[in-house]
Amino acid sequence: MSVTLSAAPASLTVDVCVVGAGPVGGTLACRLAVLGVRVAVIDRASLPPMEHPDFDGRAYAIAAGSRAVLQAAGLWDALPQTPCPIAQIRVSDGRVGRPASPLFLHFDPAEAGPSAPEAFGWMVEARSLRQALNARLHALPEVRVFAPAIAEVVRHAEGASVRIADGPRIDCRLVVAAEGRASPLREQAGITVGRLPYRQTGLVGAIAHERPHHNTAVEHFLPAGPFAQLPMSPTEQAPHVSAIVWTEREAVAARLLALDDAAWGQEIARRLGPHLGAIRPIGRRWSYPLAAMHAARYTDTRLALVGDAAHGIHPIAGQGLNLGFRDIASLAALVEEAVSTGADPGAPALLARYQRQRRPDTLLMLAATDALDRLFSSDRRVLRLARDIGIATVHRMPRLKRLFMRQAMGL
Repeated sequence: MSVTLSAAPASLTVDVCVVGAGPVGGTLACRLAVLGVRVAVIDRASLPPMEHPDFDGRAYAIAAGSRAVLQAAGLWDALPQTPCPIAQIRVSDGRVGRPASPLFLHFDPAEAGPSAPEAFGWMVEARSLRQALNARLHALPEVRVFAPAIAEVVRHAEGASVRIADGPRIDCRLVVAAEGRASPLREQAGITVGRLPYRQTGLVGAIAHERPHHNTAVEHFLPAGPFAQLPMSPTEQAPHVSAIVWTEREAVAARLLALDDAAWGQEIARRLGPHLGAIRPIGRRWSYPLAAMHAARYTDTRLALVGDAAHGIHPIAGQGLNLGFRDIASLAALVEEAVSTGADPGAPALLARYQRQRRPDTLLMLAATDALDRLFSSDRRVLRLARDIGIATVHRMPRLKRLFMRQAMGL
């Protein structure tokens, strides 16, 4: 529930204090509250209702494993817009303005094994998830929300104290840093970060198109980086909608962002190809500098890092947010076990277990996405031939395809 600073008690005791109410921090708080853990959530920004009807082209590709986390947090069924399933994925290689290579890779969930879900994942509009989070955070009795609020965190061996400016002091056993890549709590703890700049820009937008997408996602590798068309649910204005996410070199991206909508749409069409018929851009467009980063450790005294505060990867496989949801699943299970047995949810042994569970998975995904970007963001003839052969080979190897699919699904 939301707490007005002027009406808040002088002090408050909870089990966990989550700093950062974004998709990862907010979902973690909801999941912990469902498990009976007392949680305080603090964010520098207010949590607006976000009821404006304008279409928000940003969307998240939620893997099957991440959907389970959202369901367990009570968020999946609270989404105001119906998520769009990704039923098929087609991977191809090519050049801008030219047909894709005839050698391709096609993924079907039926090939992922008998226990696999009916879809690889679901496209969830960013605004839809924010609305569900806002409503859920303010409805759960085990959650106290302070936003906007500025907090000073003091951690020591026995616990932690969080002082909110013009508000209460919150005593807790564990502080979770979920403030994103520039995490102040991570900096305060002296945790170093390794960074890997790509000198690329991620471009994000949405299109309406003439033909249905049949719930198929397309990942088309171009010399400047991957170009993805991701199926979205229809809107009142457009029956066929897709999100567009693509990578460009920084200078080219700057020129593209300066184009008007008609020219912007033409550039998308040159990369997309004709399979969806006539297209037109809808909504706003966004851009993000791309870089990988990884914290030297995920924990400190009474502190755990989650999501982008701990790691960031290239968006080539759409797994960045899904890694954060895997952090949630791991940390929430450990905290719930401790609280339910009367143990300490911020004990060094628990935090060490969290790091052991999460670092190998994250490092593997970081290395894989970095290698894919380097392999596919090149127009060298030898590399183009090698990756075309590789795509075609994987397409004909069911066991290898199944491994890739289950990893992407978070299974």
